[in-house]
Amino acid sequence: MNQYYLIAQLPSLEIAGETTALPITEERFYELCRSNLGKKAWNALSGLTLVPKRENKKSGYPFIDKWNEWEINFRLALAGARAEKMKKPFEGKRGEVSAALLQTVHQAVEMEDPLEAERYLTRIRLDFLETLRPADSFSETMLFYYALKLKLILRLQRFDKSRGQSAYREIYSAIMHGGDQEVKE
Repeated sequence: MNQYYLIAQLPSLEIAGETTALPITEERFYELCRSNLGKKAWNALSGLTLVPKRENKKSGYPFIDKWNEWEINFRLALAGARAEKMKKPFEGKRGEVSAALLQTVHQAVEMEDPLEAERYLTRIRLDFLETLRPADSFSETMLFYYALKLKLILRLQRFDKSRGQSAYREIYSAIMHGGDQEVKE
């Protein structure tokens, strides 16, 4: 395994944020990993997602399984809170989250600005990811952590208020007018 060499050459993501340029692209990260990891680790890494499937199959890596389980429960709690706010029935299973996290979910749902709410939720995910940070900086698990952190930072950086408003107007128009008219502010 060349994972020690791989990890040693990865730039730190510690200073990366919403407005700071990332020191590595996601494509470059995966390119480096593809050529330096074994098949099992590569398959697990390339399958990592910020949106795990509800039927959470075990990956063979406790780190990935913990992330997926937490994210699924977080999304279910969020969906339940959103349905509750809209006074709609929620048919799905409620996420198994702590009382503190449930309070955080409700706080996000009550935010007036959807963009700020999404930023807030992504920061909550980053905070949880930090709790999973492996002690061994040269393990395969560190690569999984790095990949998820990179994906979350990229998610934060992709938020664009004008594109979001434009998409909202298009969707709203399609719902209200069959897509024939554009909704103005």
